[in-house]
Amino acid sequence: MSFRPPSSFSTSNGTGLLALDYELAAEKADALGRAGRKVEAALALLAQARAEDIDPQRTQVLTDQAAELVWAFFIQREICGFCSQSDAVERYRIPPEVLARVGAGPRRG
Repeated sequence: MSFRPPSSFSTSNGTGLLALDYELAAEKADALGRAGRKVEAALALLAQARAEDIDPQRTQVLTDQAAELVWAFFIQREICGFCSQSDAVERYRIPPEVLARVGAGPRRG
């Protein structure tokens, strides 16, 4: 079975598929921006909790939440074609304890 795009995308110069590629790239970039803003917000909450010396259990919960959002952000970056995450770790100043939890499930107990 072969794949054939709908005839509405078929033009003599291929501009229909180029427009679709453009739309897909725009959606990927938008999703990456949303994920980055979520990471920034989670890391700000974590930093605030540490500065205010909040309950250690609450800090662990915030660390886990930040790690989950960072993980989703890294996946979105890979979807967009970024192979290395080191520049994102540096730009967002992701703490080592958050990076250690990336990809891990929530703590129990």
